[in-house]
Amino acid sequence: MKQLFDGDTWREIFQSIKKNRLRTFLTMLGVFIGIYIYIGLSGASKGLDNGFEKEFETVARNSMFIWAQSTSKPYAGFKTGRQIQLKLEDAEVLRRQIPEIVALAPRNVRGVFGSSPGVISRGLRTGNYSVFGDFPEFTKIATKKIYDGGRFINDEDIEKERKVCVIGERTQKELFETDEDPIGKFIEIEEVNFQVVGVHKFAGGGPFDNDSDIFIPFTTYKKLYNTGNNVAWFTVAAADNADVVKVEADIKATLRRIHKVDPTDEKAIGSFNLGEVFKKIFGFSNGLTFLSLIVGIATILAGVIGIGNILLISVKERTKELGVRRALGATPNNVRNQILIESLFLTLLAGIIGIIMGALTLKLIDMLTQNVEMPYTNPTVPVPYVIGSLLLMVVLGVLIGLIPAQRAVSIKPIDALREE
Repeated sequence: MKQLFDGDTWREIFQSIKKNRLRTFLTMLGVFIGIYIYIGLSGASKGLDNGFEKEFETVARNSMFIWAQSTSKPYAGFKTGRQIQLKLEDAEVLRRQIPEIVALAPRNVRGVFGSSPGVISRGLRTGNYSVFGDFPEFTKIATKKIYDGGRFINDEDIEKERKVCVIGERTQKELFETDEDPIGKFIEIEEVNFQVVGVHKFAGGGPFDNDSDIFIPFTTYKKLYNTGNNVAWFTVAAADNADVVKVEADIKATLRRIHKVDPTDEKAIGSFNLGEVFKKIFGFSNGLTFLSLIVGIATILAGVIGIGNILLISVKERTKELGVRRALGATPNNVRNQILIESLFLTLLAGIIGIIMGALTLKLIDMLTQNVEMPYTNPTVPVPYVIGSLLLMVVLGVLIGLIPAQRAVSIKPIDALREE
């Protein structure tokens, strides 16, 4: 330890580096590239994780959307091309028969899937917006951020078929004055007065939602638009430990059985499994992180071996010098520590530069992608990963330095002094 803070030790190290600048640079380049690749790929995978978490932060990861389509096969006396219609009572059957379902929300909408939007007005202001018929359970799957003072649809609204609504941020701006509080005020939906009970912040609550959506109780919706017990689609959340692909298959199989559809007809029931998408994305991200670890370690190892080689050459070139030092009383430990410190210094220097450059590159990528509409944000490397990579470099630097260090110790002073 004392030798680590000895000025003569560091003068000899820098003198050795100065004599072999190009060779030292090229050797350190291997360690630099290795840690740079590791930081870059690890940060990129983390940015992908962060991007998708932000994009779907309000939606349950194990969620899916199920809707009905037309049959593609004849079955039980029914012809091909029969349009299936989901019903409210289907939801109860699914809840009973598929225990992995933790939340299921039947939904209806006017304004997407080709249907005409709802005509909304307030005084002289009029606009066309999507109107959703929802249950409170929907917020267990896709959380709705409601501004202070407001709320979402509740069970009492459903039971009493209340004419209440939750409007979007853009709807508020277009139908209300700038400083006007919309809570408690009324708007007209299809010429029927609805009281505003909340304003939701748009945060990507599903593939069909936007900042102008209006939510009303499902029971009120079916009276307003005379839809009966028809359901446009089900939004479903499975348990965290459930196999989302199996849950999706079980839901489809159950709905095919309920609506007398051929069990092999894959086109009659449509779906979008967000849980499966998440699983693939995070699987790819984890694979990218693992790849960065393998490539980084391999490249760092190659660079450290290069440093060991240059130190072996350095020891060979300094044979006479080392012999003189031994003759003047330098102990084997002094000589060994000199070489180990040099090995560790070169390894850490290259690694730290690689970490700094990798971090700057990730910062640049973050700046360039901030205004781009893509699921990618804040590409960073967790501190434990950085500390781990530094510890790895310390271990490798010491281990690889032992080879030239032992070679230096094995030099006999008399033989070294005879070296020309």
